[in-house]
Amino acid sequence: PFEERTKLNYDHPDAFENELLIAQLKELKAGHAIEEPVYDFAKHDRSSETVTVTPSRVIVVEGILIFCDPALRDLMDIKVYVDTDADVRILRRILRDVEERGRSLSSVIDQYLTTVKPMHEAFVEPSKKYADIIIPVGGENQVALEMLVNQIRVHLDGTARS
Repeated sequence: PFEERTKLNYDHPDAFENELLIAQLKELKAGHAIEEPVYDFAKHDRSSETVTVTPSRVIVVEGILIFCDPALRDLMDIKVYVDTDADVRILRRILRDVEERGRSLSSVIDQYLTTVKPMHEAFVEPSKKYADIIIPVGGENQVALEMLVNQIRVHLDGTARS
């Protein structure tokens, strides 16, 4: 029911369908297209539409909780953690949730203090240890980005640039 779904803690790893993500990632890695579900934030549920994702030599899987599942981590060739300042994270969330999702400022702040921050401390921050590359300054660190590009090159064709 809708009322139950609105109470779901989306900042906890159990909120996600990792089994489906793992199965679809395996399909992509095997060279098969998948139908990616589209989430409807207003309904707090999947919508009926999907997006066709075709296989590629580089597959980017993003999300703040993707390193929490060992089976998902095992499918990743390069694991990247983008380390962003807490003030920047809360400001981005406020802007997104108020402007894009129609939420009130007080509800966003309340959710941040009661759910988002504790879940970040319990799951997101500790999962950083699984990253192969940590990009500081919210992805604005040029040296770290160049290291990532080089690692992707090595993975794809065995060549790196200095």
